[in-house]
Amino acid sequence: MTFVGEYEHTLDAKNRVFMPARFREQLGESFFVTRKMNKNCLAVYTCEKMDQIADLINGFPDSEVSEIKEFLFSKSVQATPDSNGRIVLPQQILDYASIERDVVIIGAGDHIQIWSASLWREAEKVRDIDKIRRKLASIGL
Repeated sequence: MTFVGEYEHTLDAKNRVFMPARFREQLGESFFVTRKMNKNCLAVYTCEKMDQIADLINGFPDSEVSEIKEFLFSKSVQATPDSNGRIVLPQQILDYASIERDVVIIGAGDHIQIWSASLWREAEKVRDIDKIRRKLASIGL
């Protein structure tokens, strides 16, 4: 399963955001939303992918990964869209991603990311396209 595309939406007063229909079809009835470890955005994973991540992390001694477990799992939520396709995002993870109102929801291959629209625009402006091209060339693409 590969998630692709970019969608702009607005968070409502109850911290609900519309999850694009194409993504909902791929995600299934429920899925997980958590903090992205290496970026100030949110990551959305299928239940299956979240289980794979948990299995991978749990394969290491707790002394090596306890902070990763705490960071990833403590603020994760299992989301189920309402009849209008909206999910509720807890304030704690919204704060982490600096999301106040306008969001961009993007496909990122094996998962989805939810960004503050302003942070997404900034990330796009400073993206090093030459570096990306070099990396793609190094793996034969």
